[in-house]
Amino acid sequence: MDDRETYSDVTYQEQTHLAERELSSFIAAVTKVYGKEQARISAEDWLDESNLMDSPPRPELRSWRPVTIAAAARLASRLTAARHRHVSN
Repeated sequence: MDDRETYSDVTYQEQTHLAERELSSFIAAVTKVYGKEQARISAEDWLDESNLMDSPPRPELRSWRPVTIAAAARLASRLTAARHRHVSN
């Protein structure tokens, strides 16, 4: 295995760990404040945003916070829409 391949493997492992930690923290917070159903939907949103922001994959370390921010924005929009529907009825 050459140095470039080893660096790529280590970078991938680090990125996977950081992404898992970011997603886990986000889902724990959503679960605590809004419940399991919103957490499930928000996890799907986070993964969708991750796919949108990760094209093409980059070899260097990246911040996962923008993914979380985008997923949180989706959550806020969903909750605002639900509140408006509830008030309208």
